[in-house]
Amino acid sequence: MKNRLIGVVVATLASIFMLAGTARSDEINVLAVIAVKEAYLELVPQFEKSSAHKVVTTWSGTADMMKRMKAGEGGVDLLIMAAGSIEELARLGKIEPGSPVDFAKSIVGVAVRAGAPKPDISSADALKRAVLSAKSIGYSSGPSGVHVAGLFQRWGIAEQLQPKIKQPPSGGFVGDLVARGEIEIGFQQVAELVHISGIDFLGPLPPDVQLVTVLTGGVHSGAKHPGAAKAWVQFLASPAAAPIMAKNGLVPGGASTRVTLQ
Repeated sequence: MKNRLIGVVVATLASIFMLAGTARSDEINVLAVIAVKEAYLELVPQFEKSSAHKVVTTWSGTADMMKRMKAGEGGVDLLIMAAGSIEELARLGKIEPGSPVDFAKSIVGVAVRAGAPKPDISSADALKRAVLSAKSIGYSSGPSGVHVAGLFQRWGIAEQLQPKIKQPPSGGFVGDLVARGEIEIGFQQVAELVHISGIDFLGPLPPDVQLVTVLTGGVHSGAKHPGAAKAWVQFLASPAAAPIMAKNGLVPGGASTRVTLQ
C-alpha cells in the first residue's frame, strides 16, 4: 500500500513538472517592417498575457532586412514583411518550410502637408497630373516605393520626375518628410501614413493603379524558439486581431484572400 502511494505521488509530480515544462515562457525575437507597427504594438500585450511568451521586436525596412538576412544574420525567430520577400528568403533557405502565415494586407496611400492644397487623386490621370505639378515627391524604398517608381516608368514620366524625388532611409516614414515640408506629396503604405501628425491623408491610390501587399510572418530557419514564433504569427492572423488591424489602416486577411495588384 505504501509503495503504491509513493508511486502515485511520483507520477503526479512528474505530470506537474511536464506541464510546467510545456508552459515555459520564451522570448521571441522578431524583425519586422514598420507597416505593421501600430497594430502590432497594440496586440503584443494581449499575446504576452495569454501565452506567457515575451515579444522583442526590431523595426526595419524591407531593403535592410533582405540585406541582413542574405548576409547570414542570425538571432531572429520570426520575420514579418511582404509575402514576396518572405518567399524569396524561403527559396534561399532562410525561412522554415511551411511556416509562413499571411495575416493582413496593406495598400498604398497619398499625403500632403497639413493645410496644403489637396490635389485630385481620384483617378490615374488626376494622380499623374498631381505628381507632374508637384515641386517635390517622396516614396519609400519598400514595396510601395518600388510600385510608385514603376508606375512613373509606365506613365513615361520617371526621367522628368527624378530631380523631384526624395526618399527616407530604409525603415523611415515618408510622412515625416511631408510634415516637415521637405516633400510636397508623399506615397507610402496607408498604415505608415495615418498615424503621422502634421499631414493630411488624401486617401489610397486609385483602384486601377493600386498595389495590395500581403503581409506575412515566416519563422527563421535558425530560430531558437520556433514554436513560440509560430504562436505569435498565428495570433496576428486570428479573428481577435482583425479589428485592431483594421483600425490601424490594414486589411485583415490570410492566405485565402491573398491579392496582388500590379
